[in-house]
Amino acid sequence: MSLINIGKLELETVVHGSPAAPTILLIQGLGTPLTRWPTAMIEQLTAAGFRVVAFDNRDTGLSTRMDVLGLPDVHRLMKIQSFALPFTGMPSMLSALPIPYTLADMAADAVGLLDALGISAAHIVGASLGGMIAQMVAIHYPERCLSLTSIMSSSGNPLLPPPSPAALHALFAPLPGASDEASLIEDSIWRQKVLMSPAYPTPDEELHAMFAAEYRREGFYPAGVIRQLSTLLTAGDRRLQLKAVRVPSMVLHGIDDPLINIACGRDTAAAIPGSGYRPIPGMGHDFPKALAGEFASAILSAASGASG
Repeated sequence: MSLINIGKLELETVVHGSPAAPTILLIQGLGTPLTRWPTAMIEQLTAAGFRVVAFDNRDTGLSTRMDVLGLPDVHRLMKIQSFALPFTGMPSMLSALPIPYTLADMAADAVGLLDALGISAAHIVGASLGGMIAQMVAIHYPERCLSLTSIMSSSGNPLLPPPSPAALHALFAPLPGASDEASLIEDSIWRQKVLMSPAYPTPDEELHAMFAAEYRREGFYPAGVIRQLSTLLTAGDRRLQLKAVRVPSMVLHGIDDPLINIACGRDTAAAIPGSGYRPIPGMGHDFPKALAGEFASAILSAASGASG
């Protein structure tokens, strides 16, 4: 791993596979580090002849922390969003509120990383918030996007079903009173168990090991999640822009996703001309080891469409 400079930011980056191979760029979701991508998935992609690049988004992991931008009023954003849902004025109402950075800024980060690595174009893959970022790369930088894979993400359609009450609680419940490592790890585990795949549950000991490793790698940084959440809440409806995407695309989504409803995956696939769509029974909002092959297969399907 290494920090790659892209102007005013540094992005922690890891590269797998041959530098001569075509590149797959992996973009993670809300507050999620690059280490969360399944190792078996990456191994299958490199075995198929691809170079795989993963990175920590700004405000995540070991990449630049944007403390200089302050903290947005997320609760106010949510109240305005909830009030404005029935009205076409919602995007303008939300965009009038100050936020630290936009989805377009995060897409520019991804393209800046390609520039820094000397990669002219790549197969772009994103999960959750990362899927929205990946969509923006395909929309605004079509010459840099060979294919698009959007995993457990959304088109931004404001009329799609919201998260389940349990998922919303897991996302917004107060942090534990104690800030020691053990308390923070246990807090992360219960939140993750609400979101994880019901048919492919991750054992508690594996969850503990994962969150312990993340804590020791990057510490505890809720401010980054808050800033990224404001970006997500103000991202807007991308359906019209997605209709102009002309690269081979694949949408993969868990049927049992409690955070980003399966209807969001269907809507994303419907918005992208010719997109493939893979609903996965028993999958929630996580990366179970048992589905690593499904993730790799979806990415390779989109990539093969670009080279076929």
